[in-house]
Amino acid sequence: MRHQILLPTDFSKSSIKAINYARELYKNDYCDFYLLNVFSGTSNILESLMNMEPGSELFESAKLNSENGLAKVFDMITMSDHHNPKHNFEVISKYNHVVEAIKNVVAQKDIEIVIMGTKGKTNASNSAFGSVAVDVMEKVRNCPILVVPLNANLELPKEIVFPTDFKTNYKRRELTYLIDIANKCDATIVVLHILETTELDSSQKENKELLEKILKGTRYKFHNLSHNSVMPAVNIFVESRTSDMVAFINKKHAFFGSILTNPMVKKISFHLKVPILTMHDLRN
Repeated sequence: MRHQILLPTDFSKSSIKAINYARELYKNDYCDFYLLNVFSGTSNILESLMNMEPGSELFESAKLNSENGLAKVFDMITMSDHHNPKHNFEVISKYNHVVEAIKNVVAQKDIEIVIMGTKGKTNASNSAFGSVAVDVMEKVRNCPILVVPLNANLELPKEIVFPTDFKTNYKRRELTYLIDIANKCDATIVVLHILETTELDSSQKENKELLEKILKGTRYKFHNLSHNSVMPAVNIFVESRTSDMVAFINKKHAFFGSILTNPMVKKISFHLKVPILTMHDLRN
């Protein structure tokens, strides 16, 4: 079976790092990688989409820059001494909003995972995620998103942290990619529970047992941590153990939004060093 993987790129160092991480993660697998660049004529996306016409000088210039950039990345990969014969690359240049372009390609190419950098060319230091990465994790909900920070190690993960409160009855299909990556890399999944009380209630115990059944066949263990705030606790845990990846289900709530809409989540620092695998609640 060939994996179908989408690699959005704006030609920044961050996006190139994500491409190289994807190549390493799937080095033993046959893959079709799609290099996607989404272009517009101005920094104001709405204005660009309204005013740029195919054939106009602005449009054709932006299109040419996109195609030339993709050609350079394609050549960098396929002409290097480290090119993997199991990997096939295809370039796609799209004029659109980034999120919409990614959604379209995911649907058209039957993409199973999107792997991208955490930040773009601006690489703003005052935020952990770039705005595009946040948008993609929030709004592209029909496949997992793996975001890779610029300073992540180009090594297969050996420990993947999966924070949970045991208040959700997880579905096996929601965790497919966590299990796949763990098995592929022979990694241990550390199910991290931030303690709110000393004891789990009956519902939490049932959900923990269900999670054990889903993770059967992988290397996993449970870890409890006392802390009054979840995100700093995850941060401390990952840094203290030099974990290699964090995975979580991004739940969509009708009235409260999802986890990433919380400004605190955008500012936490743990994902500056390790990739984040964002899976989605399939009930919504």
